[in-house]
Amino acid sequence: MKNFVVKTIANAGALAVAVWLLDKITLTGDSTGKKVWTLILVALVFGLVNFLIKPVVKVLTFPLFILTLGLFTLIVNALMLLLTSWLADKLDLSFHVEGFWTAVLGGLIISIVAWALHVVLPDED
Repeated sequence: MKNFVVKTIANAGALAVAVWLLDKITLTGDSTGKKVWTLILVALVFGLVNFLIKPVVKVLTFPLFILTLGLFTLIVNALMLLLTSWLADKLDLSFHVEGFWTAVLGGLIISIVAWALHVVLPDED
């Protein structure tokens, strides 16, 4: 359970950095508290997408990972971010990613920041 909370906090922090750095990734809300709550919910959705769907996509696109020496990971991360944006819209969360290339850059930012936060935050290991 502790590991799940740490990963969710890391995802929320990484998403917040992407929202802050990229104009085409938006998070809206009436107050800071509502934005934080929305960010946590989006982080949960993002975590579920990465846990349930990303492994299936990686298995199905394994030859592309080999062919591109792993660079296809950027595309998969972008697709997971776009899927999270779509699901957030369906769940009436005020989070939106505008465009594929924004998602590629956002996915890269989120990956780097989440990795750095996982290094800093405590874990069960």
